[in-house]
Amino acid sequence: MTDPHPAVRTDSTSATLDARYGRTGRSRRGLMLVSIGTVALVALVWLLWVAFIQSNPPVSSRLIGFKIASATSATGTFQVDRSKSVEAQCRLQAKSADFSIVGEITVTVPADSPRQQSLDATLTTQRAATAVVLIGCTTADAHRPH
Repeated sequence: MTDPHPAVRTDSTSATLDARYGRTGRSRRGLMLVSIGTVALVALVWLLWVAFIQSNPPVSSRLIGFKIASATSATGTFQVDRSKSVEAQCRLQAKSADFSIVGEITVTVPADSPRQQSLDATLTTQRAATAVVLIGCTTADAHRPH
């Protein structure tokens, strides 16, 4: 009679059990940890790079104020700050009481103009506007308004 649970296993029995139950050796575990660590490091470097780029846009803008001149005209005053002497396109919209867009204008800020400046833009409106909104400014390299 043989003992079904021998005290000492042979290597072939251990290998058979590993194959049957899908267990992997410790050498694969180390490789898996190194792979996960590498992917995590690359993801962290990419995240820091994107955060740095987005926190330092080539152009930023803010609305200083607006004035509704008439039922067909509105003027917006905005400030533009550029880190480099690049041409910028700044977009403003006039909105009515129901928040629909009743006028829009894109102002070009030339590359040779001062890097920090305040500009006025007069929008022609389809009907009476109640507010002027600055969508933001873009450059050739940065297409998302800031």
